[in-house]
Amino acid sequence: MTRWTNWAGTATASPLRVHRPRGTEEIAEAIGRSAADGRRLRPLGSGHSFTAIAAADSDAMDLTGWTGIASADVAKGLVTVRSGTTLKQLNAELDALGLAMTNLGDIDAQTVSGAISTGTHGTGARLGGIATQIAALELVLADGTVVTCSADERPDLFSAARVGLGALGVISTVTLRCEPSFLLSAQERPEPLEQVLEGFDRFADENDHFEFYWFPYGKNALVKRNNRLPAGSEHKPLSKVKEFIDYEVTENVAFGGLCRLGRAVPKLVQPLGRFASNILSAREYSDTSHRVFVTHRGVRFVESEFAIPRESLHDVFAELRAFVPKLENPVAFPVEVRVAAADDIWLSTANGRDSAYIAIHQFVGMPYREYFAGFASIVGAVGGRPHWGKMHDLDAATLRSRYPRFDDFTRVRKEVDPAGVFANTYLDRVLG
Repeated sequence: MTRWTNWAGTATASPLRVHRPRGTEEIAEAIGRSAADGRRLRPLGSGHSFTAIAAADSDAMDLTGWTGIASADVAKGLVTVRSGTTLKQLNAELDALGLAMTNLGDIDAQTVSGAISTGTHGTGARLGGIATQIAALELVLADGTVVTCSADERPDLFSAARVGLGALGVISTVTLRCEPSFLLSAQERPEPLEQVLEGFDRFADENDHFEFYWFPYGKNALVKRNNRLPAGSEHKPLSKVKEFIDYEVTENVAFGGLCRLGRAVPKLVQPLGRFASNILSAREYSDTSHRVFVTHRGVRFVESEFAIPRESLHDVFAELRAFVPKLENPVAFPVEVRVAAADDIWLSTANGRDSAYIAIHQFVGMPYREYFAGFASIVGAVGGRPHWGKMHDLDAATLRSRYPRFDDFTRVRKEVDPAGVFANTYLDRVLG
């Protein structure tokens, strides 16, 4: 019996069996054995979800032996990648081909299949999440059959499986629409929060990628603007020394130290938050896109994130600011705000509406339940949709009211997995 724990320590499991396939045929064989014996099976991904979406109560599937780019048509920008590949490995292999993903989040530890299955996204008012970059998927269904789906082939399955929660089958390969490598100009600097909020819509619209972090109890936000540079522009990356000091020393070692101090002496959290807000530094550089998108996160935390209609951002954020000072336990981690364009993926958090994302965090080991529950109530009033890989307490009845195509998803699920082979306790709650 193997003990499994996710990155944040918020979910654990002790699967009875762990399958480690090294190809599509072995994936199908493992699923067939589990289904024949009446057992449920869950693919593990990299364990970077904060929910128990990957927790296996019977059989687990470890895809770390099934990685790398399987094929690439560089001229068309179409790349087929094996499902156990991490985004970090994918970015490196795309780089070698002179290709890049159009948009990414700021963490690259996830597997490509786990990232799309939970709706992982970056920021950009004209761009969607990673799942919007999918051209086709190969899935192994509960009966062991291997199927391909795309906009033209089994389109309903494609609409469901692009953010499929691992509930429809095990993804064996993902075909992505990529583009020629490009540089991003990165500008990061502290700005007064009121100024950021006042100009939010303009900033989101005039930058390719815009986001900000607000440190509760502070008056400043850390604002990030990343914009594409013309082909042939010069790389101007951070020096190794500045990169080490800014990211490793300041954002990981020093910030982690402040968090541990606040956890030990909670009355210091508010002054430490104001201090962190006041010492934010500015930096500007340009580099290959994925080196700008991705940031190393060495300080562990728990997280809840909801997508809301973009036009609701100001009202929701005002309520959140008013709520935080009333909490019994203080908040040691910043709030992150991002944007995304509407898409047509059935269980995408941006389905049918331009969205703003608000992510709240708490340092691991510090109380968070009152904070997360209050936040969920605030965003719930405007139809907030929880990130499938981040903490929330919603069930199928509530989620059905927030996703227009929820019943279409569950219909397709019943067609391809009538016995619930790919279910677990988390999916029983969120899908019924």
